[in-house]
Amino acid sequence: MNKYMKIAKENADKAIANKEGGPFGAVIVDKEGNIIANGNNKVLKDKDPTAHAEIVAIRNACKKLNTNDLTGCTLYTSCQPCPMCLSAIIWANIKEVYYACTKYDAANIGFRDNDIYEFIKGNNNMLNIEQIDRDECIEIMEKYKKDAGIIY
Repeated sequence: MNKYMKIAKENADKAIANKEGGPFGAVIVDKEGNIIANGNNKVLKDKDPTAHAEIVAIRNACKKLNTNDLTGCTLYTSCQPCPMCLSAIIWANIKEVYYACTKYDAANIGFRDNDIYEFIKGNNNMLNIEQIDRDECIEIMEKYKKDAGIIY
């Protein structure tokens, strides 16, 4: 077994043993293979639906490195990232991800990751989402652009 995936699995085991959240764990390593951060699902412990293992690991890595940019880091995770985690991985500039279980494995034990992937494809049966008041809100975007706001 890959040594980093073994750690991700151990982090997932921790989530279950401590009743912190679902069976998900992650680890982030740098270019040299040094472990930067660990994460396990803490949705139940933190009462935070965004506290997925990958998000926890990304937050820990960013705090440790004092940056929002994890370029050059690699993420190992015990399960295929959900759309939220995948987005966070992309925003963090992580370009290499290894996962063990699939979104279908997660669905088989009751998690809804695949439903969200279907929603993104346009199969919307999960929520009502519509655009309103763009004309009143677009000016804040233009102000940010004019003031040379930082793009990340």
